[in-house]
Amino acid sequence: MSELLSELGIIDTFLKLLLALICGGILGIDRGRKNRPAGFRTYMLVCVASAMVMITNEYIATKYGGDPSRMGAQVISGIGFLGAGTIIVTGRNRVKGLTTAAGLWASACIGLTIGIGYFSGAIVGCLMILVAMEFLHGLEKNLMYKTKEMTLYVEFSNIIDIGKFLKFIKKNGLKVSDMELIKSNNINEPIIGGIFTITSPKRTSYDHVIEVLRKSEGICTIEEV
Repeated sequence: MSELLSELGIIDTFLKLLLALICGGILGIDRGRKNRPAGFRTYMLVCVASAMVMITNEYIATKYGGDPSRMGAQVISGIGFLGAGTIIVTGRNRVKGLTTAAGLWASACIGLTIGIGYFSGAIVGCLMILVAMEFLHGLEKNLMYKTKEMTLYVEFSNIIDIGKFLKFIKKNGLKVSDMELIKSNNINEPIIGGIFTITSPKRTSYDHVIEVLRKSEGICTIEEV
């Protein structure tokens, strides 16, 4: 029994999988807190399973020969199906879930790194990915959501309110560069939606513009696209 455990490297395997569990959990906490499609447990499973694949591949290559990276390569390409499942396109052509999908792929890569025994690379990589996902979110929002041009989806209770909305935009120093109206398919539903591309003379945030335009008469819903 002791020879078998020695051959399998049970302690080494346990430590590798434990580290993968911890790294996957660290990355998954951020997604779970934000109620993303893949959260705490999903990231842990992906990271641990990837580490298991790499450990198994290393064991096979050592005992029977062959390419020690073959199975790991399949993880890199195969994780795409799980990541794709977290990406959705809303009815307003807004893509969501890209960060979650990228995080799952990164979690799998960390698992492979741990599985082959490159612990320093895995730990540094995990910390950097965590910084990008958690602490740089505010910086991204500040950079990406301050712009001179923005696209908003607006719903009106009546078609007359569209004219009032356009006047309100002009009154507040903004300009509509493109507009697409969407009528509800339900004849009993008077709400009319519209996608407006709005330009501002200076860089400003989506939140500020939405807060200002929300005061326009007859608006049911207004949000970024």
